[in-house]
Amino acid sequence: MPSNNTIQDPKRKDPRSQGPKPEFSQETIPYPGSTGAMSPRPDHGEETYEGLGRLKDKVALITGADSGIGRAVAIAFAREGADIVLGYLPDEEKDATESAGWIRRAGRKALQIPGDISSEQNCVALAESAMKEFGQIDALVNIAAFQSTHEELNEITSEEFDRTLKTNVYALFWLCRAIMPAMRPGSVVINTASIQSYDPSAHLLPYAATKAAIVSMTKTLSMMGMKGGVRVNAVAPGPVWTPLIPATMSQEKAKKFGHDTDFGRPAQPVEIAPVFVFLASNEARYVTGEVYGITGGQSPV
Repeated sequence: MPSNNTIQDPKRKDPRSQGPKPEFSQETIPYPGSTGAMSPRPDHGEETYEGLGRLKDKVALITGADSGIGRAVAIAFAREGADIVLGYLPDEEKDATESAGWIRRAGRKALQIPGDISSEQNCVALAESAMKEFGQIDALVNIAAFQSTHEELNEITSEEFDRTLKTNVYALFWLCRAIMPAMRPGSVVINTASIQSYDPSAHLLPYAATKAAIVSMTKTLSMMGMKGGVRVNAVAPGPVWTPLIPATMSQEKAKKFGHDTDFGRPAQPVEIAPVFVFLASNEARYVTGEVYGITGGQSPV
C-alpha cells in the first residue's frame, strides 16, 4: 500500500490552509465596522455553502445578521430552506441589505429590521414585527454582540460596561422572554458564547463576563424551554475574522489575529455556520443545554 505521503486526493484539503493567515493588511475601522472595509474579505459561504433542505419552511430570527457569523448563518439557513428575519444596527444597513440579497437568491424571504437591541423596546419591536410578518419563529439565533478592548481597568467606563451587558445579555433575555412562550415544540434557541466564557482575556473584561453569563443562561433556559419542547444551545467560537475585530482592536492585534491557534489562522464565518445549522435541525433533536466550541484547538469548552 502507498504511504500516506504519496496519497493524492483532490477532495482532501489541509484545514490549516483553507483560510487566510496573518499577518493581515488590515487597518483599524470605525465601529461597528463593515465587511467592505476588511482585508482580507471574510468568507461567509456566499460561493460555497450548499444546503440540504434541513430547515425547509422554517423561520429564523437572527441578530447581527448583517455581517460576520450572523451573515454566514443567515446564508446557510436560507440555503437549508428557512426564511430569515435580520436584526442589525441601523448603521449596518448596507451590509444587511447585502445579506438579504443572498437570502433572496436562495429563494427565501428576508425581512430587514434595524434597531439597537441594547434597548428593551427595540427587542420587543423586533420580536413583534417578526411574528406579525411570518406568524411563527422556529429559531431564535442570538449572535449580535458589543465588545471593546482596554488594557487598564480604569479605562472601562460604567456606560461602556452597561452597554456591553445590555447588548450581549439583556437583549438575549428580552428576546427569549418575548419569543420562547410562543414557540412550538421542535423550535430552537441558539445563543453565541465564546472561548472568552472559559479562557478570558484581560483586555476583554466586560465582553468575557457577558459570554460567561450566556453559558449559564443557556443551561437554565434549556430547562425552561424543554417544558414546551424547545431546545436551547450555544456555540462558543474562538477567533473569527469579522468586522468586530478591526473595529474594536488595535491595528497590531488585528493584523496578527488568530495566529496563536493550532491552525495558525482565525476561523472564517462560513466555518462556524454549520454548527448553527446542526443545532437548528432535527438531527440535533436530543441536544439541549449544550455549548459547542469551535476554537481552532484553543478552548477547554
